[in-house]
Amino acid sequence: MRADLREALAERVLIGDGAMGTLLYQLGFPVGVSYEEYNLLKPDVIGDVHRRYYEAGARLIETNTFSANREKLSKFGLEHEVAAINKAGVAIARQVVGQDAYVVGAVGSIRAARRRNIATEQLENDFREQIEALLEGGVDGLLLETFYDLEEMLLVVDVARKLTALPIIGQFATDGGATTNDGIGYNEAFQRLRDAGADVLGFNCHSGPTGILRTMEKLTPPADVPLSIFPNAGLPGYVDGEYVFGSKPDYFAENAKKFADQGARLIGGCCGTTPEHIAAMAKALSGYEPKAAPKTAAAPDAEPAAKETGGGDSHAAAVVAETAPAQPVATQAKEAREPSLIELVKQRHTVIVEWDTPRDLDIGKFMEGAKALQEVGVDSVTMADNALAVTRMSNMPLGFLLKERLGIRPLLHIACRDRNLIGTQSHLMGMHAIGLDHTLVITGDPSRFGDLPGSSSVYDMTSFEMIRLIKQLNEGIAFSGKPLKHKAKFIVGAAFNPNVKYLEKAVQRLEKKIEAGADFVMTQPVYDAKLIENVHELTKHLDIPIFMGLMPIVSEGNATFLHNEVPGIQLSEEVRRRMSGLSGERGRAEGVQIGKELLDAALPRFNGIYLMTPMHFYDMSAQLTRYVWEKTGKRQA
Repeated sequence: MRADLREALAERVLIGDGAMGTLLYQLGFPVGVSYEEYNLLKPDVIGDVHRRYYEAGARLIETNTFSANREKLSKFGLEHEVAAINKAGVAIARQVVGQDAYVVGAVGSIRAARRRNIATEQLENDFREQIEALLEGGVDGLLLETFYDLEEMLLVVDVARKLTALPIIGQFATDGGATTNDGIGYNEAFQRLRDAGADVLGFNCHSGPTGILRTMEKLTPPADVPLSIFPNAGLPGYVDGEYVFGSKPDYFAENAKKFADQGARLIGGCCGTTPEHIAAMAKALSGYEPKAAPKTAAAPDAEPAAKETGGGDSHAAAVVAETAPAQPVATQAKEAREPSLIELVKQRHTVIVEWDTPRDLDIGKFMEGAKALQEVGVDSVTMADNALAVTRMSNMPLGFLLKERLGIRPLLHIACRDRNLIGTQSHLMGMHAIGLDHTLVITGDPSRFGDLPGSSSVYDMTSFEMIRLIKQLNEGIAFSGKPLKHKAKFIVGAAFNPNVKYLEKAVQRLEKKIEAGADFVMTQPVYDAKLIENVHELTKHLDIPIFMGLMPIVSEGNATFLHNEVPGIQLSEEVRRRMSGLSGERGRAEGVQIGKELLDAALPRFNGIYLMTPMHFYDMSAQLTRYVWEKTGKRQA
């Protein structure tokens, strides 16, 4: 007879299954439908997915019921099928896996990080209806996954505990921080959930292995609570209209033992994972004997990002006051027009530095870093447009502040993800009005994998179409085709990722962006001198400048994360070897040294250099900028 799930987790590490929805998507099933309805319409398809995970080594199988609640199903007219869909989900899993596997009822968050969009009483009713159906179906326990707020998790644990004594697993979505979305530290949240009746607690979704490990390192869970970890297969990219996840099975195998050493007793996968990921983890943990989780000092229950962007409003005011010119730069520009980046890079080496806008309302550190970059003579500061779908302060007003108060040339990224055609044209018209004319067009990382997964990705247009439409504004014609009375003067950049298997095809795609009207190119970071040479050989026929992207690495952990979890970035084996075991000042020093060596390869071939500041360490970008001027003879400002 199979032991109670709680007893099993006390004795060994149990392998969970992987993604359902993203695997169905990879298998060719369309988005925009209810995959949960497939329990009724395509039970053989759902059963085959469960079977593949079981054969890969999973011994905990989640029912295909993550969104099978009245609120979510009502979007598809299925609100009256809650019981049928949940019961069918249990039955399908039971039929196709062995008796040694546990079948748990998957229950997803209804609020999904959206605050107050549904009444508490309705939440209770919806959760109760779904859980009752799962219990009637005969699950071995409940898995509450992808919750962002402690408030909602406590509510569903209370509902479930009133209905059953079966094991309850609760998992938060985390981006590597130390608190829930409603501001409760995970240490406190876990204790309150344990007191409320949860048996196993942990994390899933939103982050790949690195982000979840960062959160685990800050955690001191109750001693009697096993941890459950189901990470994503890294961060997804949006390539040719499809979501693509980069983390490979061997990377998951490497991290499986790290999770187990940190106290995880249930380890599976979330978005982007496949049976191959699960098989790799099962093999890596074969014969693993659990030992006591490492004792670490309890981290303060506070979000470290608040310190990262610190400096205070008073400090920001001091920087602004110190650097504010007597006459606005916009007015000065009428007297002596500033050369564009395109004009500069055709004459000499030119450096663009990316500097992230803050995730909170404090601009002190941002202004401090921008001033430091100005002092070493960067030619432009570029700001992303909510990179990785993480909400940050708008780059348009901060670009205006940099121009007016520090005299810095801003270059603003603009993503296809966040604005429809109306919002995009409006945004660009606003940029034109305040004299911000340099922009980089990007597709944008999918919203569902950012810090507000309930938000929508717009993608009204592709990056090719946006480039064409912006250049249309330069002809004085609106997106609608109507005249605008004046002509804009946008200089439009295109993004280019050379970290691909077939570089020639990537160059062909880039040529189409140039045909659409791109004036210059900025590449993803490159970590291989040979690749820099190859890019030069394959692009030297292009008649627009290319800014070669470099981003210094800060530590071994940073290198591992970039290589395995960030779309569009690949590190060479040599770089990963050199960063092995390094962190802190030693790690950053080696990262700068590697950056200098890559600059040695780039400077003879590319006049344009694009430095991406890692994790707010703006001094690393400053050091590399100074190195460019040392090598090229340009005096810094």
